[in-house]
Amino acid sequence: MELLNILKRRARRLKVEIYALYLAYRDPRVPSHAKVLIACVVGYAFSPIDLIPDPIPILGQLDDLVLLPLGVLAARRMIPRGVLQECRERAEAVIRHGKPVNWIAAGVISIWLAVAGATVWFVARLVRPTR
Repeated sequence: MELLNILKRRARRLKVEIYALYLAYRDPRVPSHAKVLIACVVGYAFSPIDLIPDPIPILGQLDDLVLLPLGVLAARRMIPRGVLQECRERAEAVIRHGKPVNWIAAGVISIWLAVAGATVWFVARLVRPTR
């Protein structure tokens, strides 16, 4: 039971860190090269696509358990300390009062899912055997 509580706390901390990175991405004091890495990390965190699909035993979860925290760590090192602290405080406050909603991200993911579905439908029609 204690292990479960530890994992829940770490998952919540990671959620705050990712949202803080998103806020840092929007801050003009963050260097451009850091914004590129932040966009990749935050995009990967919210993407419905994993580098290694989750159904693959053990390896499917390793990318979430290893790659995401490493990306967060690398991005944090590129953000000025004061900016990161401000973003963490804002992220904590937003998450404490309810989950943040980003309609643009939801729209992008919806479009991605629609394109993926259309691609699968199109490919399925191409490979369907003729009678």
